[in-house]
Amino acid sequence: MPVRAVVCDIEGTTSAIAFVKETLFPFAEQALDGFLAEHGGEPEVVAILDETCALAPGQEPAEALRGWMARDEKVTPLKALQGMIWRQGFESGALRGHLWPDVAGCLRAWAAAGIALRIYSSGSVEAQRLLFGHSEAGDLTPLLSGFDDTRTGPKREAASYAAIAQAAGLPSAEMLFLSDVVEELDAAAAAGMKACQLVRPADGTVAGTRHPTCATFPEVAVRFGLPAPDEPPTG
Repeated sequence: MPVRAVVCDIEGTTSAIAFVKETLFPFAEQALDGFLAEHGGEPEVVAILDETCALAPGQEPAEALRGWMARDEKVTPLKALQGMIWRQGFESGALRGHLWPDVAGCLRAWAAAGIALRIYSSGSVEAQRLLFGHSEAGDLTPLLSGFDDTRTGPKREAASYAAIAQAAGLPSAEMLFLSDVVEELDAAAAAGMKACQLVRPADGTVAGTRHPTCATFPEVAVRFGLPAPDEPPTG
């Protein structure tokens, strides 16, 4: 059955793990106190802090957020707040979204062929839009038809991928999920999606044995019969 939609993870798939770990996370941590001092009374931030208190009773919100950051926990209020902090960085030009050089050309070719493109990441939808909207390859958000984060569901549960397929209005069997994490691919496959692991040497990804593996997006195109990019990799 042909692929009519591609769902992409970000960290380790479209973007280097090092960009997230060494650029985005430290930026949010360093800006946290100043951001809360300046915006802590705004309704959207108040809602995030209330949710933080509910999940970490007895802790100061900033303390809980820093603890989640240190442990890289996929907690929804943390991801939402990080997205808001990163927005300031991207809009000021202090941050630019990293993409592997082979990604943008394939996304453009696939979108031009009518293949729906979606992003599913533990990072908030806000953060996803910022990364692709202020990427090193320009604004790629017009190519993307949907964004999902942990509010859709955990990335290692099949129900999350079933929900994404329902939102896309497509049978799961006509959708391809790309990720570097085998357990996420297992969940997507359990929901009926095709699944492919991105194994990028620079990220130190360990190849699994349960799903096809590719090192680049053009390899994915060949493996699954998708259009080839009409532009050479950049960077």
